[in-house]
Amino acid sequence: MDFHIFRGPGRVFGVTSDADGSNLPERFAPWSAFKTIPLTRGAPTPGLNVDECLDDIERYGFHITDAHVRITETAI
Repeated sequence: MDFHIFRGPGRVFGVTSDADGSNLPERFAPWSAFKTIPLTRGAPTPGLNVDECLDDIERYGFHITDAHVRITETAI
């Protein structure tokens, strides 16, 4: 399945299945579309812990990192 990566301020990135990123937290807006990639559990993706990312998307609808450190729960 394809997921959409958006860039926020600084080194903040959001990953979501929502193509326009409308479900990403306003706290880190504005969001800019960065790229779309397929993600599969267990498949390595440089710069992203795929299993952690997919877990967050299932639970919160998005995955947020700051300098590659997961901050999803604090972004809500």
